[in-house]
Amino acid sequence: MQGATLAVDFGTSNSAAALAHGGRVWRLPIEAGRETLPTAVFFPTGGAMRVGAAAGASLIAGDDGRYMRALKSVLGLPLLHETRLLGGKRQSLADVITAFLATVKSRAEAETGMRFDRVLSGRPVHFHSRAPEKDLQAEADLRACYEAAGFTDVAFLPEPEAAAHATQAMGDANAPALIVDIGGGTSDFSVFRGQGGSVEILANHGIRLGGTDFDQLLSLAFAMPALGLGGELRREMGAGRLPVPRAPYVDLATWAKIPFLYTAQTRRMVDEMVRLAVEPEKLARFATVLEMELGHDLAFAVEAGKIAANGAAGQGRIDMAMIEPGLSAPLLAEAMNAELSAARAALGEAAREALAMAGIAPEALGRVILVGGSSLMDFVGQEMQAVSPNAQILRSEAFTAVVDGLALAASRLA
Repeated sequence: MQGATLAVDFGTSNSAAALAHGGRVWRLPIEAGRETLPTAVFFPTGGAMRVGAAAGASLIAGDDGRYMRALKSVLGLPLLHETRLLGGKRQSLADVITAFLATVKSRAEAETGMRFDRVLSGRPVHFHSRAPEKDLQAEADLRACYEAAGFTDVAFLPEPEAAAHATQAMGDANAPALIVDIGGGTSDFSVFRGQGGSVEILANHGIRLGGTDFDQLLSLAFAMPALGLGGELRREMGAGRLPVPRAPYVDLATWAKIPFLYTAQTRRMVDEMVRLAVEPEKLARFATVLEMELGHDLAFAVEAGKIAANGAAGQGRIDMAMIEPGLSAPLLAEAMNAELSAARAALGEAAREALAMAGIAPEALGRVILVGGSSLMDFVGQEMQAVSPNAQILRSEAFTAVVDGLALAASRLA
């Protein structure tokens, strides 16, 4: 059977696929027993690419190979087309994304017994903030990956607009609403009104800021100082000292760039930093991360600490025992929120801009509907309430509202 349009939410951290018929959505279990598939791959040395939970399991097990996550963040950038030795052959990140999307397609077809030539994919309102050329290139890149994965008809819908289709009936359906979709790589906003069961989009807006950026900020502030960030190096000649370079730590704290740190050149640079360091024991930990390829383990530890600090107790800890036994850094809610205050302000400003684009006064907004995994951070709802104090703050399905809306929209295209 063929002819249906597959809805795909290709996310920075998680992806999903769904179909809809008669107003009902079926989320396809493209990951065994789960409605979402981690957007992650693992290239074992001398083996086939592993996807999703299997990729994470390989990383945890310490299998020899290369783990990659946050693939979506490189769309529109030259890095997408640079080739690396992955799985025994030279491949670009575009090739990796294509293989991931081909896996989504094949699993959806195996689950349904249908063939999918058409896809309706979500996309951020803006892949890149205030960079229209990069934005156009990013969509073109993603379209090319879908086509290379076997789809012949590719259409896109902004992710918050899709979420509006899935959540229009929440709260007072007659009140104007703001979708706030905080994902792994972008934050997107749609202002809409319900119109007799349909959606009237008044404005779409978005910025390149998301959960992976929160992780990066927290990693640099709380984890990387234990690896030497903020320290000093002695000069080879002459008096005085130099600051430890920040750039490699930024790369180590950036999900998409971690795999590209594991080079002989970087290791030599860090070895030289250890030799000249005022606190060589800290720089030696950085060297250990590179030697043992522990960057993703560290990133997951930061993410886990963030989630714990966002919990009811407000107490988290970044466990770095994989680098050195007993090594950790406390992460308390107050300190975390202080570090993320600029990000919070940026989200508030973007929400205000979306409302201004729609011609809706903040005090006239009836509903704010939060979706996306990173919308679970408490400060997101608090900031949106500050933006629109009269609005009801509602939480939809954080990880599946977008794919649900895409499926509903796709069913109307059939």
